Amino acid sequence: KRDELIYTPAKFHIRRHIVKVYKCKECGMKPEESTEPCNIIKAEHPEPMIAHSFCSPELMAHIIYEKYAKAVPLHRQEKDYNAKGIPLLKATMSNWVCYAAEKWCKPIVDEMHSMLLKEEILHSDDTTVQVLHEEGRKATTKSRMWVYCNGKYSKNSIVIFEYQHTRGGKHPASFLKGYSNYLVCDGYDAYNAVTGAKRCGCMAHLRRYFVETIPSDKSLHKTSIAVKAVEYCNRIYHEENLLAEMTAEERYKQRLVRVRPLLDAFFAWLETLQVSGKGKLPKAVGYALNERKYMYTFLENGNIPIDDNRCELKIRPFTIGRKNWMHSNTENGANCSAILYSIISTAQDNGLDAEKYLTELFSKPAGTLFMPWKNE
Repeated sequence: KRDELIYTPAKFHIRRHIVKVYKCKECGMKPEESTEPCNIIKAEHPEPMIAHSFCSPELMAHIIYEKYAKAVPLHRQEKDYNAKGIPLLKATMSNWVCYAAEKWCKPIVDEMHSMLLKEEILHSDDTTVQVLHEEGRKATTKSRMWVYCNGKYSKNSIVIFEYQHTRGGKHPASFLKGYSNYLVCDGYDAYNAVTGAKRCGCMAHLRRYFVETIPSDKSLHKTSIAVKAVEYCNRIYHEENLLAEMTAEERYKQRLVRVRPLLDAFFAWLETLQVSGKGKLPKAVGYALNERKYMYTFLENGNIPIDDNRCELKIRPFTIGRKNWMHSNTENGANCSAILYSIISTAQDNGLDAEKYLTELFSKPAGTLFMPWKNE
């Protein structure tokens, strides 16, 4: 007995809709003999997803999944389709993708945004994106893609990308307007503009600054301040990881006993250091001390994580895709990309087959709030 796993390549086929037209035999047969309008009706039939095109829900879902989940740019998809005998242009796909994002996906992302603002814990981070044609800006100017997501213990995961021109604090302040719970983020001062939210620091960012200053010469590690700082952080992480399987209440109590003393010792030691200048070590120490007031906030609630790693993981697919497609052509394209990354990331984070979900979504009327998680 021998088993082999067989791969069957995808196939394209035509689904033809034949719509019958009916005319009433009792009226309108002889217009010159009757003033009544001729009663003509069409049989019920599904409307095309995009008028005057051969785009199907399945094809649209596949194009979007390839680009936003598998990082295959549209120009590469065009080559692949042409090789298979399908004359599908990049420009056509781009128009289709933006149409689907605006008509089907944006209402869902707007609803996700409203739900996100009711969450107990939120994460935020941002990265760069290049948009070639922005009004009043050079093509080489870097814009930003902001990312927001809820906490690990929420019922349904929500991930939202938002494109903006700059990294100014007005953007998270506007997106999170009215939010008054916990916000986990790095040490970027722009988050201070989010009035009402309680900032929580990120131990991963703090630790990373010290890791970057560790000398390459291992003989210097015994006396290295950076090495000792990383050891402090590692001990804190070790104790925190031991609490992972506990309930929020148990974790809250154990943190005060096991994690807080380590934090106190770490910052007390940092206070004794005498470092100055513009090197990496002074920067790392300064960053840690500036973040101290936020690094203690996670001790208030057992569900608050010690770092912002959850959001950093959500932003990674975008950064991978960016290496392939490199830039967005227009602001509208960047906004549509943000919408579709939001939908794909949320669906995948909730354990859905994202391509299957998109196919179902595009098979429904535009504007249907078919949310990207189970039990809907």
